[in-house]
Amino acid sequence: MAKRPSTVEVVARYHVSPPPNSAPPTSLPLTFFDIPWLCFSASQPLFFYKYPFPTNHFLSTTLPTLVHSLSLTLQHFFALAGSLVWPPDSFKPLIVYNEGNHVPLVVAESDGDFFHFSGNHQRCVNEFYPLLPQLPSRASGSKHEIPLLAAQITIFSNSGICIGFAYHHVVADGRTFNSFIKTWASLFRDPSFLIKSLPFYDRTVVKDTRGLESIFLNDWSNRKSSQETAIGVVTRVTNLSDSDMVRATFLMCPGDMETIKQWIVTQCKLKNKAQPPYLTPSNLTCAFVWVCLIKAQEKVNGKLFGKNPSYFGFNAGGITRLDYPVPTTYFGNCIGFARTMAIQRELCGEDGIVVAANMIGNRVKELDDGVLAGAETWISDWAVFYESESHVMVTGSPKLDFYDTDFGWGRPKKIEEISIDNANAISFTESRDVKGGVECFGCLLKEIQINLLTMAASKAFAAVLVIAMLSAIASAQDFGAASAPSPSMDKGAAYSLGMSGAVICSSLLLSALALLRQ
Repeated sequence: MAKRPSTVEVVARYHVSPPPNSAPPTSLPLTFFDIPWLCFSASQPLFFYKYPFPTNHFLSTTLPTLVHSLSLTLQHFFALAGSLVWPPDSFKPLIVYNEGNHVPLVVAESDGDFFHFSGNHQRCVNEFYPLLPQLPSRASGSKHEIPLLAAQITIFSNSGICIGFAYHHVVADGRTFNSFIKTWASLFRDPSFLIKSLPFYDRTVVKDTRGLESIFLNDWSNRKSSQETAIGVVTRVTNLSDSDMVRATFLMCPGDMETIKQWIVTQCKLKNKAQPPYLTPSNLTCAFVWVCLIKAQEKVNGKLFGKNPSYFGFNAGGITRLDYPVPTTYFGNCIGFARTMAIQRELCGEDGIVVAANMIGNRVKELDDGVLAGAETWISDWAVFYESESHVMVTGSPKLDFYDTDFGWGRPKKIEEISIDNANAISFTESRDVKGGVECFGCLLKEIQINLLTMAASKAFAAVLVIAMLSAIASAQDFGAASAPSPSMDKGAAYSLGMSGAVICSSLLLSALALLRQ
């Protein structure tokens, strides 16, 4: 019998503003760091928290404080309550906040299984969309305005809650959003909480010594005209046409990363080659993911693309890489964009991980030498990137401690980023339970094709995979004979099999184990 889809019913709507007269009317110009994000849709993170109380208890005791603390938070992060505005006499949009602007907050109730949503196992992507807030645009006379933030709280009675957001990246990068949600959590726990470092709004600290603003505005204008859209906005991801598309999560632990690192070093020594630079946990994870996805794509499509390029894109923090100081509390974007390329045949070859690690490491080295080197093509390069037959994008960062966002109910049980669904992207965050680990989620794959994912892995890469999985298999000795998890089990733990090993998402793990048994 097919599983009945869960339903979500709206129970309340709020317009949350800063306290009256607590925030000044403000107009913020976009910097060259902000403008590229006009080409992208809204970020859509979901934070799942255990909350073992009924809906009525949440509505009567918790919700009023959540709304009030959000208002107090917006007193300092007031730009998030504003809009992106196109003045009639200017081509360049502005971020504008005026008294009375608000953040739309929806409160809803779901009859779904909280532990199913907050697990690591395969789940249909369409299940998550009702948990997302809408972020509509609005017209006011001759002005076009786009609200910058919306929120939705979905209650799973007696189990948990999900706090979902939609925010346009043009107003804030992950660092700024992290500061916002941490402040909200702190003020919820204690309304008298004193913010040690207030957001810094002075845009003049960002110096455009390369004339990037005019280049980006021109590129964005050309892109906008060709796509007939004012901004790359997706207010709510529409249901994908393939109902069997799934998302899942995998965990890379420090020990697994070290195993891959040592394998790379050994291979380079054996072949008398220089080892890739910057074999950091994050770069190793990126290389591993890149190769795995290309191998999966090769197997799914039934062919190898030979000399065709595969592109890998990622973001890089800019504050520590600029040659002038920018406060860490700066409100806005301050990240660079990076793209690298390798030949698909090489990525699928014996030394595929070495190739990937070398390309990524060298690109990071270039960023450290100058984060704005080559920045003139940040927007124009994306046409090549996204139109290519093979590309992988990594978003997020394990350096942002989102799992430390505690409203008083404990750390989030799970964090998901939904906006990656249509972008062939993987999102990174720090591990919830393993210090130094990297949690990667997304990995949209057709469920029917899961068992094909690693069958064509090369012997060298398969050896790395086997080694990385051994500790995981040891900790799941009964896996081969285990029955399906019972409904009372924590499905997140059940489907990730309690593993501490490198799991190429739950789908890839199943294929890997099948490979090991052959």
